[in-house]
Amino acid sequence: MITNDLETPSENNNKGRKISLKVKWAAAVGLAIFITFAIFSIVIFSSISNILLHKEVDNVHDTVTVIQQRLGRPEKTLTSEFVAEQLDPAPRDSKAIYQDSVLMRLAQQDTTVKVYDQNRQGLFASRGRATSFPKQDTDVLKREHIFGKIHLMGIRPIKTANTNRTIGYVEVTNNLRDYNHAMLELRIVLVVVVLFAMLFSAVIGYLLANRFLQPIEAMKQTIEAINVEPNSNVRIPETRRSQDELSDLVIAFNEMLNRIQHYFEQQDQFVSDVSHELRTPVAIIEGHLQLLNRWGKDDPEVLSESLAASLQEILRMKNLIQEMLDLMRADQAVTQGTTEVTDVGKVVLQNYHNFEMLYPEFTFILDDDLHGQALVNINRNHLEQIMIILLDNAIKYSTTRKEIHIAVANDERYAQVAVQDFGEGISEEDKKKVFHRFYRVDKARSREKGGNGLGLAIAQQLVEGYDGNVSLESSVGHGSVFRIELPLVRETKAAPEEDAD
Repeated sequence: MITNDLETPSENNNKGRKISLKVKWAAAVGLAIFITFAIFSIVIFSSISNILLHKEVDNVHDTVTVIQQRLGRPEKTLTSEFVAEQLDPAPRDSKAIYQDSVLMRLAQQDTTVKVYDQNRQGLFASRGRATSFPKQDTDVLKREHIFGKIHLMGIRPIKTANTNRTIGYVEVTNNLRDYNHAMLELRIVLVVVVLFAMLFSAVIGYLLANRFLQPIEAMKQTIEAINVEPNSNVRIPETRRSQDELSDLVIAFNEMLNRIQHYFEQQDQFVSDVSHELRTPVAIIEGHLQLLNRWGKDDPEVLSESLAASLQEILRMKNLIQEMLDLMRADQAVTQGTTEVTDVGKVVLQNYHNFEMLYPEFTFILDDDLHGQALVNINRNHLEQIMIILLDNAIKYSTTRKEIHIAVANDERYAQVAVQDFGEGISEEDKKKVFHRFYRVDKARSREKGGNGLGLAIAQQLVEGYDGNVSLESSVGHGSVFRIELPLVRETKAAPEEDAD
């Protein structure tokens, strides 16, 4: 039987070839600097080489010209004695040598001068022995390869100044010893500079990469910490020293972690709240079923009562689950936001007419103090849901005086909506908790009225999700006033409104 425990060679190779991004960055920077300096060094080497070589060529040409002029003065055939007298520095003192440009050129170690007569027989050699002149070229300046090395050779006939008659030949050879030595030193210097620049740039690149990639390293450590503890509050520290793409990435990553943690907390809260609130109705239904199982099946009155109570609890559980879903959607409004624009006045007016029709036993009074349109960034359904929650709450807790006041107004920044009832009122202690999930002022009476303690929590979540505010003013025995504020939209068009039936 073949198992799937074996890893493919590619997977093993990928695991073994892991290279740090810092090393890659340092290597890339070093290679780039190396190529740049290499090209720059080649250009410099070629330029200096050409300049020095041209200088050596000019020296050879000048030496040939000067010797030609000095030996071409007499109107007679060249002799070895005359040439030695003119060119041999041996019999002269040191001062005379340094004062004569020709003798100085002959004294250079890399320059060799040979003089031949008109029959091409050797008369003089500054180094070595004078031999015959076998070459065919008698007026040339060229490069030659001698024993694998480049030499400069200048050959020119020696002519008399007056008659322009050829009386001999001069040959100047430069072995380029100083030139080759200078090129070797320059080559060594450039290689050292290139290697040092590559090493230095690699080190600097690594240090810069280590500095620039600190947010990514912190992000990695944060992810590892969250993998160990999903509910951890660890975040990447934000730096204010650099405002760049990495800092933007850090901010976006932290916001993503906050959002994910919020969803986790929301899920945990949902499970905890639902399990807590469903425990009672499930226990009630279980008790009635046990009662029916024992003796209620044969008693029509007990059977009817148990079925009615069970159906009531099931309906309450259904409403509870729906309200919890609404609360989760309200939480999502905080992070998702909206671009929809809604007219507050139209929504309030529509809900005013709807509740007048649904509750004819109540008196609804609308105070409209709007100055023009009150446009806000909120989903129309969410605003309607907020109004329904506040109006239902006012009706639910109105005992003797069945009167509801609705007020809508606006100023330069906000649109305000207020819902006032004249019912039981809320104490100072309960006002601090009335917006908490599953909190009821009077749990017994709330259960009778069918409340789960989620309506006001949903309303608050929705209002604050759209950057609004919700507040409560209440007095025991005199009623309560719930106020909401939503920021106005400046320059935009309202979303199309549906006509009310």
